[in-house]
Amino acid sequence: MSVIDELVDEFGKLPGVGPKTALRLVYHLMKGSADEARRLAAAIREVADRVHPCRVCGNFAEGAKCGICANASRDHATICVVEEAFEVGAVERTGVYRGVYHVLGGHLSPLDGIGPDELSVAALERRVDEDGVQELILATSSGVEGQATAVYLEGLFRPRGVRVTRPARGLPVNSDLEYVDGSTLSEALAGRKEM
Repeated sequence: MSVIDELVDEFGKLPGVGPKTALRLVYHLMKGSADEARRLAAAIREVADRVHPCRVCGNFAEGAKCGICANASRDHATICVVEEAFEVGAVERTGVYRGVYHVLGGHLSPLDGIGPDELSVAALERRVDEDGVQELILATSSGVEGQATAVYLEGLFRPRGVRVTRPARGLPVNSDLEYVDGSTLSEALAGRKEM
């Protein structure tokens, strides 16, 4: 296998990148200067070496805590629960949410062998029990697995006296937060309701 084929194969492993797009990306890199390719490689290396999960919430972080968890002006009594770290950015872009986050690392999917132990549910339980959390906003996807995850978490936390809400109006059925525009997501957060 040539180095070009290897790079096409690596790009093809990225989500949403098929074989044709992977090949176009490689050709684009080859048409550009060697310095551009080296800068891209260096940026990827830096991310791989320096970015890791926040020890509190699971978001992307360069230090022990992400910038949101380390920010004392955020409302640490309200946690927005998301499936993946990239969804934190979607909520942040609304500019209306001032709480903190918890990244589950996926959603419940018994057919795929993903139960609560494969997600960061135990860490969320510790945070709720130890940090005086008053509200959980369950911003899991609106698909079957996301709904099942939200129902499971509601059953776990509502008996502890925690207010459990879910983003409401505006989110299309079977959509992921990553693809929802900021104003729609902002409206959904503002109109959240009790489960």
